[in-house]
Order: sequence, then C-alpha cells, then structure tokens
Amino acid sequence: MVRKICVVMMLFAGLILMSACGENDEKRGNIYQVYCVSNSETRVEVHDYEMTAAEPEEQLMELMNCLSTNPEKLEYKVPFAMGFQVLDMELKEGNLLINVDAAYKELPVYTEVLVRAAIVRTLTQLPEVRLIMLTVEGEQLSDNKGNAVGWMNAEQFIDNDGNEINTYEMARVKLYFADENGTNLIAAYREKHYSTNTLLERFVVEELIAGPSGQVDGLYPCVNPNTKVINVTTKDGICYVNLDENFLTVVNNVSTDVSVYAITNSLVELSNINKVQILVNGEVPSQFSTSTFERNLDIVTTREQ
Repeated sequence: MVRKICVVMMLFAGLILMSACGENDEKRGNIYQVYCVSNSETRVEVHDYEMTAAEPEEQLMELMNCLSTNPEKLEYKVPFAMGFQVLDMELKEGNLLINVDAAYKELPVYTEVLVRAAIVRTLTQLPEVRLIMLTVEGEQLSDNKGNAVGWMNAEQFIDNDGNEINTYEMARVKLYFADENGTNLIAAYREKHYSTNTLLERFVVEELIAGPSGQVDGLYPCVNPNTKVINVTTKDGICYVNLDENFLTVVNNVSTDVSVYAITNSLVELSNINKVQILVNGEVPSQFSTSTFERNLDIVTTREQ
C-alpha cells in the first residue's frame, strides 16, 4: 500500500506534536533516537526521544516533526530546518522517498552527508522504513563527485562510539573474500560511508570481519565474525593489525593462511601500505611462517558467472 504524505499534513501534525519533541516529564511509549547535526556542522548528535504515537503513519509523522523542530535553546540543528523544505514523501513496501526543494543543493558537502546520516539513522528505526531515498525536485540526488546516491539504510552510516556520528567520507575499497571451497580469494569492491575519526585501515579490517554483502553471490566469509579488533596502526608502509584470539578459529573451512591473505591483500590495496603484520593479543602467532606478509595473488581467483 502506498502512503502519500503531503507537506500540509506534516505541518498540521507538527503543530500538534511540537511539544512532544522536547523534554517530557511523563514519558510514554518506546524510546527512539533522534539524530541531529551539531551547531559546528562537524558531527551528528544523538538525542533520546519518547514516542507517543502508536500507528505507523503517525509514528513516521512524529519523527519527521522531531527532525523539523529546532530545540528552544538551539543546542543543535535538525535536518529539515537547515534551509531546505520537504516537498512530498511516499512510503511504499518499506521504501521511503523524500522529495526536497532545490535549496538542498546549497548545503556544504560535509554538512549534506551529515544531514543524510541524521535522516536515515532516525527514520529507519521504524519497522516500516527499510530504505530511504532523497530526491531534489524529483531528480535523483548525487554526491559531490556526481555519483548517484540511491537508496540508503542505517548500515551505510557507521556509528563508531555509540554517542555521536562524526564527519563522513565515502570509501571505495577492494576487499578479498573466500570462494565456496575456502581455498581461494575473490576480490569485490565495497562503497560505504565511514567516520573520518576511524583509520581507513581499520575500516577495511572491520568490513572483512563483517563478511561479504548478501547482494553478491559466490563470496563467503573468511574471517571469524567473532573476531575483535584491538587496534590497527600503520608506520613506514607496514600496517600492524592486532586482533583477539577468535581470529585463530577458522570459519567455513577457511584456513588461517587464507584469512591472513584476505586481510593482507585487502590492506595492500591502500596506497600507503606495502606489508602487513597480524598480531593476536599483541603477539605473532607461533603457527605463522613469517612475521610480516606481502600481497599474494597466487590464491586469488575470479567468481564463476
């Protein structure tokens, strides 16, 4: 079923719900997190909000109102009150399309990404909203490099410290995952926003641990998903990756050697890395044949079509 929500309805609902987005002594319902942009426009701030509406459409309107109403003391900025207007919205089968006016394009590059992050992270908390797309007067939104933004979900905007989302950059990295037999590696590109407070090297390792995207067939996890990253540092072209003991427990019949080269090959794709040293709880595992690893293309294959 298609729900079309016009701006007039949103404004009307806003008048009713405006007070609900402030502090409420008598909290009711479920707690949601409302993501807003800091006054410095360098990060996204998170604020707890107690939902009062019960029906899905009313809940969507309530969160939209929260994203449109600045706080009384102006401690932060809400996305839909940053110089542009929502023209209309449409929710269909879990996909929420938000059409804004041309003023949206006047947002600074980093601010625009933060605005998107705040909108997507807030509204996709609703079970009825899986993906969100922003259009500008009916035209698909493009990023500062001219690439189409497309449908977005919360996973595209990584929250690293649990309290705030910092400035994002779009990363396009080449990752190596296992084939079906677990004996070879297959390369795949991944595009995702990541916080600039996180080293790109750590981002690569964490994405390998997260495993391949379900949208790509023929790729399999090559690092134990229970592996924890202790720290990642790079010096003089060598990337030092310190993992916990779960890394040594293999998954999907993938040997430790294949896991090592999945990490190594992926990291060496970065321009500042030539070699990789993998540590487990700060030490080089005894089963490793060497203390540092270089790119190994002998075990790289291509995905069968």
